[in-house]
Amino acid sequence: MSKISIFSHSSQEFASQIRSRLGKGYQHAQLIYQEWYRTGKITGEHPAFANAQVLFQQIQQLTDFSVLPLATHQQEGATGKFLLRTEDQLEIESVLIPMQAGGTLCVSSQIGCRMGCSFCETGRMGLLRHLTTREIVNQLFVARFHLGFEVRNLVFMGMGEPLDNYEQVMQAIRVLTDPHGFGLGIHHITLSTSGRVESIYRLMEEKQPIPHLAISLNAPTDELRNRLMPINRLYPLQALYDAMHAYNTKTGKQILVAYVLMKGQNDTLAHADLLAAYLRGLNVKVNLIPYNPQSRDRYQAPEQSTLEAFTASLRQQGYYTLLRQTKGRKIMAACGQLGNLELRRQRKKNPLALLK
Repeated sequence: MSKISIFSHSSQEFASQIRSRLGKGYQHAQLIYQEWYRTGKITGEHPAFANAQVLFQQIQQLTDFSVLPLATHQQEGATGKFLLRTEDQLEIESVLIPMQAGGTLCVSSQIGCRMGCSFCETGRMGLLRHLTTREIVNQLFVARFHLGFEVRNLVFMGMGEPLDNYEQVMQAIRVLTDPHGFGLGIHHITLSTSGRVESIYRLMEEKQPIPHLAISLNAPTDELRNRLMPINRLYPLQALYDAMHAYNTKTGKQILVAYVLMKGQNDTLAHADLLAAYLRGLNVKVNLIPYNPQSRDRYQAPEQSTLEAFTASLRQQGYYTLLRQTKGRKIMAACGQLGNLELRRQRKKNPLALLK
């Protein structure tokens, strides 16, 4: 009989499965779940187990508490990146970002990505596979209990397209926000997408509270976005605009628009004017990101004067605009830098090599 992964289920789901196996133990299972997520361990010392040690042992034996091993952990100043090793010998990359209002954890939803954005290291890997709910939740567990990083905000902006792995990501959000578990507030979770329009509409129909939405835009015209982001050929800018407007209207939430600035590609004042015109009528905040160097660069970051002029133009046209200060470049932890192309080469050369 397979064990029940504590990382894959909400407290109610976990307790219900324990009860279905044992015919009892629902409340005791919830106590174990809560202690695990609050302290990173279980002791059986709760008063409810004083006369129920056999039940405590039975629940333990039915539960999979296994944590993915930490492969590496690097620091550049206060910014950190860590890799978890999966059972099939792949790597999950996560980034720790200190903020004034508490730490932010950038998690991955896939190993690689099939969106193929030309300015992204992960996109050059291609998609190796989706992450499971267990693997997504493990990233926060390891950050908190193995690395001592107190997570206030969680962003799905690591490797992968979260809306391409919709079911596992949404289940992970249920686990992450469970009040008997980590108890993250849904308003502290942001889900980023390159523009999976049908999944944005699906997200709006969820019965559970939904996270904030971030759109990786990066171009103000279809012609340019088609070159930079192949997904635009399937979901052009007008379709994306309509989805963003619907999200604003239905949820009342502001959208974060991410725009990676690349020298000579999308960084002129004319591009800023086109971007401002495109965003008109939407409730958005614009996050400008200078291009970060990768293993093989196709682009360059604009000069500081260009970055500042682009930012000023959007602000003058009424948009709340942030120019991100890049952190973690040296350890390949900055935006667009996550990914291991060697894993992709190994898998293409010998698909079984990674399983040995």
